[in-house]
Amino acid sequence: MLQNRHMENIAQLRRLGLFDARVPRYTSYPPATAFNAQAGVGFQMECLGKLDPATPVSVYVHIPFCERLCWFCACRTQGTSTLKPVESYLDSLLDELQLLKSTLPAGIRMGQLHWGGGTPTILTPDMIRKLSDAIKAIIPPAPDFSFSVEIDPTLVDAAKIDALAASGMTRASIGIQDFAPDVQAAIGREQSFQATQTCVSQLRAAGITSLNADLVYGLPHQTLEKLTSTINHVRALDPDRIALFGYAHVPTFSKRQKLIPEDALPNDEARYHLAQLAAQAFTSDGYTAIGIDHFAKPGDSLSRAQQTGHLRRNFQGYTDDTCPALIGIGASSISQFAQGYVQNAPATAAYKERIAAGQLAGHRGYALTSDDLLHAAAINMLMCRFAIDLDQLAAHHPQAGDLTPIHNAVLQDYEGLVVQQGQTIHITPQGRPLTRLIAQRYDRFSNITAQYSQAS
Repeated sequence: MLQNRHMENIAQLRRLGLFDARVPRYTSYPPATAFNAQAGVGFQMECLGKLDPATPVSVYVHIPFCERLCWFCACRTQGTSTLKPVESYLDSLLDELQLLKSTLPAGIRMGQLHWGGGTPTILTPDMIRKLSDAIKAIIPPAPDFSFSVEIDPTLVDAAKIDALAASGMTRASIGIQDFAPDVQAAIGREQSFQATQTCVSQLRAAGITSLNADLVYGLPHQTLEKLTSTINHVRALDPDRIALFGYAHVPTFSKRQKLIPEDALPNDEARYHLAQLAAQAFTSDGYTAIGIDHFAKPGDSLSRAQQTGHLRRNFQGYTDDTCPALIGIGASSISQFAQGYVQNAPATAAYKERIAAGQLAGHRGYALTSDDLLHAAAINMLMCRFAIDLDQLAAHHPQAGDLTPIHNAVLQDYEGLVVQQGQTIHITPQGRPLTRLIAQRYDRFSNITAQYSQAS
């Protein structure tokens, strides 16, 4: 009976297009594919100048350098075998901070800080301290300040961890992807469990109590058995949070992905089964499922944010960050303001050139309209709660009734998987694999031609 029900569910998901669809991840709305050059540095300066000093901001710093380039990665990164370009880039970051100082209103405080990459741990201990001190000098930490850093266990040591801890790091995000040797070889990322375990032990010894583990499903040569083995290794590390991302194979966008053998990639239905296996394993271990691809221990702040309705999406995925504005620093970083988004020049050379010319690096972005904010609110509710609260939507958006035709079409097209109870439209547990597809129905930019990741 259970097997028949499972097969019927797979058939339904297939009929509704889950295994063929390519859709945005909706870490922003509109997606970055809708950004334009009109919302550039002028818009950036305008938004920065309008920040309220009484409300803390979040800060993201992008470190685009890696000693090795993982083939699966589609992030804006570049390889280097020396620290010379890293040192030069650090100088540009410090110059950008000085430019921000002259633009930001006096009294701005920082609620959250995140260093991503690339590989932030390519920085030496002295560089770590220098960058951290410079950021705090321009945007001092607010009470309850938190600081997270993406860490490559193969490119970190006790001295770097101590420097990060002394700079106030409260959470470490550890890249794992998969521990199977043949999977690692196929994606250009060799990383032993022993090296990862040593890194975790050093983090714990340094007083870092919150650890996040990043895993990826849909990788070449990945099977249910290999992923099960990886999950067992992750259990031994006992992370507080787990991010389970689907691999996005976009070799025309990320040239290094051409090194990955396409015939070794699991198909869309196999990807779905890999994701379901991992989700069931983590929830059976007591983790709370957070949105479509995160898991957290019940006492973790991410779980609490979901319980209280404060869970949000941003460019790092799901977050408990309540700061209304995010300031992006470094090449390709994206800032998020009440008025819209601004992305710094993506290429490191172009970014450095703008900063050297004495101007901020805003390159493109998007100025939000009231209609955009309505659609963004509906999509964020779906992505974070699997539900749209019609009363809440109407309370904040006078034109909320404009979405009624979309609501009706979704309820009809996903009958039984999306249901309305009172003033709430729910995605049922059986329909949750379709969440990104359902969210796309509320996307006014879905006709943009772009390479998105698989919905499965």
